Amino acid sequence: MGGVRRCGYFAPSLEFFLLYHYLLLRMKLTFCGAAQTVTGSMHLLELESGHKILMDCGLFQGRRDEANHINRTFLFNPAEIDVVLLSHAHIDHAGLLPKLWKDGFRGRVYATHATYDLCAIMLMDSAYIQESDAAFLNKRNKNRRGPQGPEIVPLYTQGDTEELLKRFVSVGYNAPFSPLPGLLVEYRDAGHILGSASMVLKIQEGGREKRLGFTGDVGRPERPIIRDPQTMEDCDWIITESTYGGQTHAPITETNEALADVIRNTASRGGKILIPAFAVGRTQELVYALDQLWNEGELPRIPVYVDSPLAVSATAVFQSHPECYDETTRHYLREDENPFGFEKLRYIRSVDQSKALNTQRGSMVVISASGMCEAGRILHHLRNNISNPKTTVLMVGYCAENTLGRRLINKDSVVRIFGEEYLRKAEVVTLSSLSAHADEPELLDFLGKLDIDRLQQTFLVHGELERQQLLQKALKTKCFKNVEIPVRGHSVIL
Repeated sequence: MGGVRRCGYFAPSLEFFLLYHYLLLRMKLTFCGAAQTVTGSMHLLELESGHKILMDCGLFQGRRDEANHINRTFLFNPAEIDVVLLSHAHIDHAGLLPKLWKDGFRGRVYATHATYDLCAIMLMDSAYIQESDAAFLNKRNKNRRGPQGPEIVPLYTQGDTEELLKRFVSVGYNAPFSPLPGLLVEYRDAGHILGSASMVLKIQEGGREKRLGFTGDVGRPERPIIRDPQTMEDCDWIITESTYGGQTHAPITETNEALADVIRNTASRGGKILIPAFAVGRTQELVYALDQLWNEGELPRIPVYVDSPLAVSATAVFQSHPECYDETTRHYLREDENPFGFEKLRYIRSVDQSKALNTQRGSMVVISASGMCEAGRILHHLRNNISNPKTTVLMVGYCAENTLGRRLINKDSVVRIFGEEYLRKAEVVTLSSLSAHADEPELLDFLGKLDIDRLQQTFLVHGELERQQLLQKALKTKCFKNVEIPVRGHSVIL
C-alpha cells in the first residue's frame, strides 16, 4: 500500500483509500481510564454508525496533581457522547458524570434503579465537598501574604449535578433495552454493591450481531445482603476488572468471627476501633455483620457509631431496595426487621456530634468515610487517635496507591494527615474477607463460564499492572486467547 508524491503533494493510492474507509467503518474501543490502575473507570466505544457510547465515567483518585489533571481533561469531546452505560454508583465509576454534563454531554445515562438512587445522593455529596474545599482553599490563599495562585474551581457544582441527574434512565436487571438504533443492552447483577451491573452490548452492524461485554466490578459469591454475581452472556470481546489478580481472599465465612475478635481485643485495652469504610456498600455490610453479632451476644456492650452523612443516606437507599437482597438476607429479615440497626448503634450526621467522638472516653467503634482515607471525617478521627497504642485501625477494603489508606495497610510508621506528620502507634488490622471484589479464583470462575472459543479478545482493566500480569498469565493457562493490558488512551479496532 502506498501513494505517489508529485510536486510536494501526496496522492494516496486506491489501497490507501480502501484501508482508510475500512478502518473508519469499524468499531473502535478506547480505554480512557482504569487502565493499569484501580480508579477512574471510563471506556469509549465508537460504532460504525458514528454513535459514541461511554461505559462508566469515573473519578480518578491518587496523587493530587495527577488526579486533578486527569479529572479535568477528557480524552474525547463530551458533546459527542450519545449514551453513557453506568455499571454502578461508586465514585471511581460514576464520579465524573456531572463534569461530563458540564463540558457538553447531553445524552442519556442508563443505570439500574438502585444505582440511580445511590448516584442521586453520592454525586450531590461529591459536588458539595468540591465546592466546600474550593471555597476553603480560596479563602486560605486570599488571607496569605505574598503572591496568590489562580482561583481554585471545583470540577463541578451541585447545579451541574442536578442537571446531570435529569439525564438518567433507570432500568431493571435482565430487561434488555435499546439506547440507540441497532444496539441492545442487558444489565445483570454483578454482586459488587447494591445495583451494580455487568453488561453485554449487542450491536447490529455489517449484517450480523457483535457482542461486547463489560464486567464492571465483579463481587464475591456468598457475600452478605446482595445476590451473587450473575453469569454474563457469551461475547466476542470482553472488558474485565482485574483488581485482585494473583490474590486469594480469606473465606467470607470468617468475617464475623474476625470482626468480633478485633472489637473484643481492642475493647479489652480500652481503645477505639476506627474503621475507614466506603459509605456505599462496605458500611452497610459492616453494620449488617455487627447486627448479627449483637443479636448473637458476641459483642461487648460498647457504642457503635456510623459517622458519615452519606452513609446514613445510603443506608436508607439499601432499606428501600429489598429486591436486590439475597435469600439469606430475606430470611434474616423475618427474624430482625431492621438489619441495619441495633441497641448500641448510632448514626451521626451533624459535625458537632462527630467532633464530640474525639473527646469521648472509653472504647467505641467508629465507622467513617472515606474508605481510602483521602477525605471525609475519618481523617479527623485518625488525626486524634493514630498515635494512641490502644487504638485499632481496621482496614476493610481496597486502597489505591499513594493514598493514606494504602500507607496504613503497609503499616508505615509515620503518616501524613492534613499536611502534618504523625507517628503511627495504633495497631492496624486488615480484613481481606470483606472485599467487595472477586479474588483471582473467583474471577476465573466468573469468566470461565463464557464461551472462550467465541471470545476473540479479553481486555484487563481496573487493576495495577502487577495484578493484571498475574491474571493475564492465569487466563492464558485457561486457554483465553489475546489477553491484553491496555494503557490509558490506547485504542483498538474491533
